[in-house]
Amino acid sequence: MSSSPISLSSSSAEAPAAAVPAFLGDVECAVDFLVGTARISVRECLALEAGSVVKLRQSAGADVEIRVQGVTLARGEVAIIDELTALRISSIAPAPGVEEP
Repeated sequence: MSSSPISLSSSSAEAPAAAVPAFLGDVECAVDFLVGTARISVRECLALEAGSVVKLRQSAGADVEIRVQGVTLARGEVAIIDELTALRISSIAPAPGVEEP
């Protein structure tokens, strides 16, 4: 396995790198994997400590949202691969201005 954090396991998946200008290939961007959200008061936030539990709005087993630079690009599910936590992409968001079929 390569040292890249991205692994394309589908034979039909082709790396989109061909569509990206070469000079942008090594630009890094922030990627967030959003498991869930919650709203709590400042009082509750200040009371958090090791072992505290915060209930999330999402149900157990719900898709994880993948955001790049704050923009949702895909959704996926948590997977365990060789003792590592990974994310299996289940759907890709349409490009801005393009409606989903």
